[in-house]
Amino acid sequence: MTDQTTDHNKSAGGLVSDVIAHMSNLVRNEVDLARAEVGESVNRAGVAVGLLAGALVIALVSLNVLAAALVAALTETGLDAGWASLIVGLVLAAIALAMALKGRSDLKLTNLAPSRTTKNVRRDAEALKEASTHDHA
Repeated sequence: MTDQTTDHNKSAGGLVSDVIAHMSNLVRNEVDLARAEVGESVNRAGVAVGLLAGALVIALVSLNVLAAALVAALTETGLDAGWASLIVGLVLAAIALAMALKGRSDLKLTNLAPSRTTKNVRRDAEALKEASTHDHA
């Protein structure tokens, strides 16, 4: 009878050890996933900041061109130089606007959150909750 009790304790101890090992691996995997997601978010944020910086440079250039176009339009009697500068300035301003809107959109916090990790942690918590209710039943 003591041999059966010892075998039962061994298997229970082994089960507890296995559960702890699986929990440890699960936590380690979730931390690795979170780290990877945060890295991706930081990279996306870096690109977005680059787009915003590019938009600022292009906006400044477009303002210079638009200013030159206004001066040329007022001083010129013909349309050649002034209107050409105006068209170029408007095109650059449109590009700057598109870049700024894209950069701002990429910087929204919902795009930077580690959504896969959050989903996996919720799923794991539900699985643990189910496993514990089955064990108690």
